[in-house]
Amino acid sequence: MIQLQGAGKRFGHKLLFEDCDWLITPRERTGLVGGNGTGKSTLLKILNGMESLDYGSISFTKGMTLGYLPQDGLALSGRTVFAEAMLVFENLREMERELETLHHQLGELDPSSSEYSAVADRVHTIDSEFRNRDGYAIEAQVGSVLDGLGFRKEDWGRRTEEFSGGWQMRLALAKLLLEKPSLLLLDEPTNHLDLEARNWLESYLTNYPAAYVLISHDRYFLDVTVNRTVEVWNKHVYFYSGNYDKYLVQKAERRQQLEAAYKNQRERIEQLEAFINRFRAQATKAKQVQSRIKELEKIERIEIPPDEQTIHFKFPQPKPSGRIVAEFKDVSKSYGPKFVFGDANFTIERGERIALVGINGAGKSTMIKLLAGTEPLSTGSYTLGHNVVPDYFAQDQYKELNTDAKLLDDLADAAPKSTMTELRTLLGCFLFSDDDVFKRIGVLSGGERNRYALARMLLAPSNFILLDEPTNHLDMRAKEVLLESLRDYTGTVVFVSHDRYFIDNLATRIFEIQEGHVHVFPGNYEDYLWRKAGGPEALNAPVKAPEPVAVIESTNAKNKPRVNPMKAKKLRERLAEVEQQVASLESEIQQHEAALSDFKSVDESLRVNDLLMARRNDLEKRVTEWEQLSAELEESA
Repeated sequence: MIQLQGAGKRFGHKLLFEDCDWLITPRERTGLVGGNGTGKSTLLKILNGMESLDYGSISFTKGMTLGYLPQDGLALSGRTVFAEAMLVFENLREMERELETLHHQLGELDPSSSEYSAVADRVHTIDSEFRNRDGYAIEAQVGSVLDGLGFRKEDWGRRTEEFSGGWQMRLALAKLLLEKPSLLLLDEPTNHLDLEARNWLESYLTNYPAAYVLISHDRYFLDVTVNRTVEVWNKHVYFYSGNYDKYLVQKAERRQQLEAAYKNQRERIEQLEAFINRFRAQATKAKQVQSRIKELEKIERIEIPPDEQTIHFKFPQPKPSGRIVAEFKDVSKSYGPKFVFGDANFTIERGERIALVGINGAGKSTMIKLLAGTEPLSTGSYTLGHNVVPDYFAQDQYKELNTDAKLLDDLADAAPKSTMTELRTLLGCFLFSDDDVFKRIGVLSGGERNRYALARMLLAPSNFILLDEPTNHLDMRAKEVLLESLRDYTGTVVFVSHDRYFIDNLATRIFEIQEGHVHVFPGNYEDYLWRKAGGPEALNAPVKAPEPVAVIESTNAKNKPRVNPMKAKKLRERLAEVEQQVASLESEIQQHEAALSDFKSVDESLRVNDLLMARRNDLEKRVTEWEQLSAELEESA
């Protein structure tokens, strides 16, 4: 559908990437990854035709359609939410109106007239196209997508301008999904979604009928939605088969192969140089020396790109609190007539890491504020334990910062015992590097200020920290730093996050706020979903005594349908084909592995490595098919 050839792009004097060759196919499922500032969003804009290339070319298949979602900045007004979403189907609505007009004409015309026949033919043509395009289901489609993205039915009739920027971006996403373009280009589509809406979007994209390329800092989201990963790194674009987890493995393997090839090449270069230096003055060796000089000149030198070092920062540990950190007894919260939740009873113990989950508006931020003491209870009691000191990170924490202070100076004031190297390392963890550390807080965007406020808080944490969406505005590396530090933290954490991977790897308990109640679940988010799906009930169900084996076999034999011998024959034939394919793929994999050990050039090594990864993927599919066919044949025997 889209082909980039030798593509390159600069941003001022900075080269973002070059020599990019990328063919996007009709069923593309690609995650675009890379550090902040590497050019991911720019590349997405190039694919959408919003940015031009500085080098190379881009071509589009005739008739293809594009749908682009930026990170933010879209504003809709003048219509209700439902009417705005229905605009996607305006051409179908026109067909519907024409059908109504034609049916009215038919009622007034003589059925025996030629004019009646012409109108009837037109009705048949339009009605067939209208049905083929699901014209009678457009309102149901709109309702399904709006509901999936978190719009309550009572909000469908509200004007779009009444909604915040985040909800406007949700509506823009809804319109794109309803349009179903040939290629969806989504720049961080999960930024403004809660967990429930993200879960729905994951399922929707899995069944999306066309192609998409997306950027996301949500690792779990990438793992379940993409089967190809494209990385912008070190001024080049690299391609990997599989989701984000597989990309990490393949990237490590590719680097190992490159380092091995580099080592082999260095050894060969040293051998050649040693021979040349040793025999350069001997006339009898002149021919051999010249041969080795030519060989040396032809060698394409391998360069090892600088490694992306994993940053580790150990935050200071707080003074220990008592075993009981916080306790709610019969707590309820209302804002005037608006009831948020009630009858909340729970105890939080030292060292727990509790995630608050629930749909937007359920009361997660309210719960955090109650625990922080910044909001009063409506009823009930809240008790803090012995030596407990809470510290609260709000979504708008940046408002508490001194806007005139410079980042590095402000951080030094907050932690006078830390060295400048430690402080700069911490700022680097949270995406402030080089001269950024000398910026005044006032010139930062809201997202940058919040990111800095989080770093500042964690530099000297209390023993009970309350975090409201700390993962917002962080890329994957910053999230890993935050996750690692919180897992090592000896205090107690209550947090709200819409990042599934972050919750799964941090939470020890889940507090779900739903329809005015607080439900407590042990374990992480995956455990919570399992229990919501009936996991404990399945475990606690009574175990039935097994029936005698002879009776089971007799019943099975008696009721077993007769298998079509032609089907069984086809199964055996296909099984034999798959076995041959497995053997062939195993042989091909061995050849590629052998080729990698014999270095020729960087490009050749990378080409062979891509082939090796593809063949391994093919082998995995064939083995799975072999197992399925074997099982079918066994059942039919």
